[in-house]
This record gives sequence, C-alpha cells and structure tokens, in this order.
Amino acid sequence: AVELLLQNETFSHKIFECACGEGHISEVLKSYGYNVASSDLIDRGYGEVKNFFDYSEIEKGIDIITNPPYKYAKEFVEHSLKITESGTKIAMFLKLTFLEGKGRRELFEKNPPKVVYVSSSRLQCGKNGCFDGTSMVAYAWFVWENGFKGDTIIKWIN
Repeated sequence: AVELLLQNETFSHKIFECACGEGHISEVLKSYGYNVASSDLIDRGYGEVKNFFDYSEIEKGIDIITNPPYKYAKEFVEHSLKITESGTKIAMFLKLTFLEGKGRRELFEKNPPKVVYVSSSRLQCGKNGCFDGTSMVAYAWFVWENGFKGDTIIKWIN
C-alpha cells in the first residue's frame, strides 16, 4: 500500500509516522530514501513512545504518512491539520467507508482531502504485522494538503 502511494504522490524528504506500530510503514518509507521520524502511543519496540495528541506542533517541512487507529482517524486528521503549516501533506491509509458519516462530512466540507487514492483491488491491512488471510475491506489513501480548498480528486490505483 505504501509503495502504491509513493508511485502516485510526492512528499517532503522528511516524514512523520505518528502511529508507527512495529514500523512497517516507516521501514518502507526509509527504503525509498525518506528521513522518517516515528512514534506511537504504545511501545511496540519501534519509534518514540508518545501520544500523537500531545504534539502541539511538528517541525516545518515534514509531511505525515500513517495508518491511524480507525476509531480515531477523524481526530488524527483534525490534529494533523492543526499542528502543521499550510502546504503540509497528510496521507492516511483508511477504510474507504471513511467517506461516510455525518460527523465526517463537516470535516470534508471544511478540510477536503486533495486526493483520495482508491485501491481497485483489495489490499491487506495487517494487524500488528500479521497479514494472514484475504481482506474483505476496501482501503484508500486519503491525502490532505493543509490549506487546500477545492474539490477532492478521486483516483484509482492498482
């Protein structure tokens, strides 16, 4: 999934992975030459142990790429937009159903994603690094650019 994103979107050389888990996304980003800072609320042996919501700002010129806990995805998006400057890219790997819901509609109207990359074939999203079985869930990369106002573009990948 990360490789598909990188084939379709450009990012700053510096990336913050703020829900890094065991480092799967971070390691792919590093293999592509990105300088990656990683953190997670829970110590899983990778990255700094810190609650993302404790960050009041992040270094200028850093983009965010992550797969946040779906239960808190909206809050991750809102906080990312709050702590970054205009032009910062924020990419979240989320269930396609993130597009639904009255609570998220306000988010999308106020801060529309610049582009949504829909996976045309099912991608596996491993829990704690376990990728057993087939996925019954449709995923997409939602990419915000802080300050963007306009219509969201939807593209299909793979």
